[in-house]
Amino acid sequence: MTLTAPSPGTTTSGPMAWWKRHRKLILPPVFGIAGFLLAWQLSASLGLTRLPGPLSLFTEQRTRELLLYPFYDRGGLDKGLFWQTMASLGRVAQGYLLAAVVGISAGIAVGLNKTLNRAFDPLFQFLRMVAPLAWVPIALVIFQKNQPAAIFVIFITAVWPILINTAEGVRQIPQDYHNVALVLQMSKKTFFTKVLIPSALPYIFTGLRISIGLAWLAIIAAEIVMSGIVGIGFFIWDAYQQNYVSDIVLAVVWIGGIGLLLDRLMAWLQSRISPGQ
Repeated sequence: MTLTAPSPGTTTSGPMAWWKRHRKLILPPVFGIAGFLLAWQLSASLGLTRLPGPLSLFTEQRTRELLLYPFYDRGGLDKGLFWQTMASLGRVAQGYLLAAVVGISAGIAVGLNKTLNRAFDPLFQFLRMVAPLAWVPIALVIFQKNQPAAIFVIFITAVWPILINTAEGVRQIPQDYHNVALVLQMSKKTFFTKVLIPSALPYIFTGLRISIGLAWLAIIAAEIVMSGIVGIGFFIWDAYQQNYVSDIVLAVVWIGGIGLLLDRLMAWLQSRISPGQ
């Protein structure tokens, strides 16, 4: 048997080979984003909009310093974008984890029990329609402090997609699975860990991915209303009050980037915990 060496230019590894495999996935979004930024900059330069173009992130000295020095901390509310973001993410983490625990637990309960579902489904559907900002004054009345009020707003916003998707995932478990569990005389613990959770996991992660975006939106809205707390939402409101429009643009881009990373992180967790789903 003779082995034929690959001809030059036919390597299956290395940067060029990677680029050939992935360029069709990379180039369209790159061109799309570049086209959007170019149109935005042209409209700002021609005076078609009062919103500064994306180049203002670098041409405005204050905004450029915020972008280049995100770790500065002068005390009080005068902090860089990194510390503002970490404060917001800390609140999101607490409210979101609480929503995940409550949402998954309650979703499993109402998914397994038709009576509970009929009793509480109208209430769940009613509460999930309330806008996050509407909960802010109620949370402030209940807790009297910004920090627990913000966490509550995140929780009450994020819990419903998790709960509803979990309940639907439990209801979608085939009846054959229940019959097999009865025939094999599975314990409730075994059925829960070996059948129910694996079967409902895709639905659970759908709720978790939706909720992480809603939680991030909720904290931004809550921090804008709750004055005097470190956070990216208050940063935007403070920039607006001082007419730092380029800072607002930078914060919006920053918020979108963080939200995208949170969504991709949840997708990565799903691929690790529930591969192939």
